[in-house]
Amino acid sequence: MSYSADEKKFMEYWEQNREKQKKLLNQLMLGLPLGILFAMPIIVNFLLGRFWYKRADAVGLSQFNPMVLIVAALMIAVFTALLNRRFRWEKLEQQYLELKAREKKG
Repeated sequence: MSYSADEKKFMEYWEQNREKQKKLLNQLMLGLPLGILFAMPIIVNFLLGRFWYKRADAVGLSQFNPMVLIVAALMIAVFTALLNRRFRWEKLEQQYLELKAREKKG
């Protein structure tokens, strides 16, 4: 059974890069921009909330610890980054394994 040109390119690419992309640090670095994209609206909403709801601002600032907001935003960013990249790696690995199984069968 023959492969298309795209499938051949993908198999060559994935055989060379699959172990590198499986590493946790690599997944974190590649996924962090998306994670930050998810975490930033939380910080922006908190900062802009001071303008649209004064009473919540007064209550919130009396009990506010900025480290909690920063740690929560970082945790959301890291979790989203790792989840996204891990899912992407699994999807590509599954595609690779399906092509390999097709190769053995045919």
